[in-house]
Amino acid sequence: MGEDDREAIRRGQVFAAETTTGELALQEARLWLGTPYQHQASLRGVGCDCLGLVRGVWRALHGAEPERPPPYRPDWAELGGRELLRDALTRRLIPLDVADARPGDVLLFRMAPDAPAKHCAVLSAPDRMIHAYWGRACVESWLGRWWRERLVAAFRFPEP
Repeated sequence: MGEDDREAIRRGQVFAAETTTGELALQEARLWLGTPYQHQASLRGVGCDCLGLVRGVWRALHGAEPERPPPYRPDWAELGGRELLRDALTRRLIPLDVADARPGDVLLFRMAPDAPAKHCAVLSAPDRMIHAYWGRACVESWLGRWWRERLVAAFRFPEP
């Protein structure tokens, strides 16, 4: 290890070769904590909703977003069976068994039995998640029984 490496460690810099995509995703998601909730927004520190958080993490890892999300309602009242969010996440992220989700992975929730899955979060620990909380802000909260009962899918960001 050279002097430059030791200096980087002293300053707390992380080496890209030693950092997984999941760790990078989680680091970015943590930067969004405290961002006010704003429907359909995706600007760190200014405003975001749950999808806006995931979009922001994508941009930090990969640059420009590969597609623009369609208009969607701020509540979970959309019925009709179309899984627009799940389909989009499946196109761009790597689908996982929910039991295999690790910190930095995206979780998808169905808020009502007959409604499409409409809420997403970034797993931050086995029992914690980061998500945009309606009416408040981007927060880290407990992934308890209530949330686990609504968890329908998990996804991993692809390697940059």
